[in-house]
Order: sequence, then structure tokens, then C-alpha cells
Amino acid sequence: MEETERTNGAPAIINIHKATLCNDWYRREIWTGKHLQITVMCIPAGGEIGLEVHEDLDQFLRVEYGVGSVYVGTEKKNVSYLGEADASSAIVIPAGTYHNVLNRRNVPLKLYSVYAPPKHPVGTAQRTKFDADLEENE
Repeated sequence: MEETERTNGAPAIINIHKATLCNDWYRREIWTGKHLQITVMCIPAGGEIGLEVHEDLDQFLRVEYGVGSVYVGTEKKNVSYLGEADASSAIVIPAGTYHNVLNRRNVPLKLYSVYAPPKHPVGTAQRTKFDADLEENE
């Protein structure tokens, strides 16, 4: 589905594998409905999603390319290593769980994220984690 063809909230067929692999931005929103949102992400070699918690939403992450080291915890000070997520792995993060995914490999980590309910504004497009952090602090 081309960016210009999508209408948020409308039924859609998305080649999520292609959309994820073709994305070179840190985060891009590709579909948002009333109760669900899909973003694609690219974490550069040595990068990370960043430690975060979503108190009011569940999150589903699926790795399409690369390997991510997954850390989770119920408290910010008590986050521990959960395991490695490679291509075709899913990471499920319940609401209220601190989490981070690190890319310790020398290739980009490409994944998509499903938020329920939506987390980011429609049209979100952040080239780098720095850009995402700036937007979240505004």
C-alpha cells in the first residue's frame, strides 16, 4: 500500500513485510483506527527503542529483519534480559511493563509495532530516535 493511497481507519490490505523492510526511518505510522495502530520501525546497528512503559496500552512487536535483545520489567529499576527476538519473532508487551529492544548487531533491526489503543498521532514520521525523543518531550 502506497503512503498516498491509505486512509486511516478504513479497511486496508497492507504488505506489512514489504512496508517494514522498505522503511529506513526510526518510526512511521502506517495505519490508525479507533482501537489499533500500526507503525514500522528501523533501529540502526547499535541503536535501541529506548526504555519505555505504556500504562494504558498493550503492544505487539514483530521482527522482520535482524535480531533484537529484549529487556522487560515491572519497575523501571528492575528491568532484566528476556531473550533474543529474530526474524519472525513476536514480542508481546502487556500494559504497564517497562521494555526496551536493543540492536547489538551490525545490520538494521526492522520491525513493526501494533498498539492497542493507538499511541502516536496519525502521520507520525520520525527519521531518528532523537527526533522521536524531541517530539515526545514537547
